[in-house]
Order: sequence, then structure tokens, then C-alpha cells
Amino acid sequence: MDNFEPLDPLLHSQLRLAVMSLLISLEDAEFTFIKEKTQATAGNLSVQLDKLDQAGYISISKSFKGKRPLTTCKITTTGIKAFEAYVLALKKYLP
Repeated sequence: MDNFEPLDPLLHSQLRLAVMSLLISLEDAEFTFIKEKTQATAGNLSVQLDKLDQAGYISISKSFKGKRPLTTCKITTTGIKAFEAYVLALKKYLP
């Protein structure tokens, strides 16, 4: 097990990893876009986004688009570093 680095448990969740994978290639993304791409329920996605936000991996901004609330997510520098470290660690598990 010397060659296997521990994987970040926060990113090892399927939904959180999917969110980070989406955000790493975008400047930012609206909640509805992330929900559509991940096919998550609004409640579950909201919980997982809060966890990523609390870890400093993403930032969440809330505003209004017309009269409707708009939630936008953006990956942070800390999130980019964590994602890259996760991918590097995961590669060590591959033959």
C-alpha cells in the first residue's frame, strides 16, 4: 500500500466528484445546469454543494435573474488544487 496515496474523502463521493469535474472546465455554472448534468435531486445537490463550499473547494453566489433566485457555483483555487491532487492520487491506483 506504499504506492497508494489516500484519496480525498470529500471528492470521493460520486456527486461531488461530478460537480468538481464540471466546474473545473467552466468559469462558473448555475445550479440548474449542474442539476441537469448530474441528474441529482435539488435537495441532494444543495447538500453536496454546501459541503464543497464549506471545504473552500467552490464558492456559491446567490442573486436574482429577473424575479427568480439564481445560484451560481465556481471552483476556487483550493478546489482546483484538491481536484488535481485527487486525480494524481487516483492514477496511482491504475495499473
